[in-house]
Amino acid sequence: MNEKYIARSEKVAWRLLDGEMIIMSALDSTLFNLNTVATVIWQAADGRTPLSEIVRGLICEEFDVDPDVAYRDAEAFVNELASHRILMMSDKPVARSGDPDKP
Repeated sequence: MNEKYIARSEKVAWRLLDGEMIIMSALDSTLFNLNTVATVIWQAADGRTPLSEIVRGLICEEFDVDPDVAYRDAEAFVNELASHRILMMSDKPVARSGDPDKP
């Protein structure tokens, strides 16, 4: 399995309300309402943590779910948000502007 790294787009506005994330795309003003599991993935999308680690260390630890099923579901979710340019995906860690690790 190739690792996937995910990072939140800088072109969105987001707010946590009652444990669920509301995201608005600055590109087309589309609103996304994330459930609890998707909110955990969103909050962990730092560009440096592989998706497999997010699933194994956060999703499977917090929710009673099979790791393979959780990864497939997380991958589908990440692909959907990436298609709307809400998340960025890469096979390498993602450097962000203002990131102290960025050269």
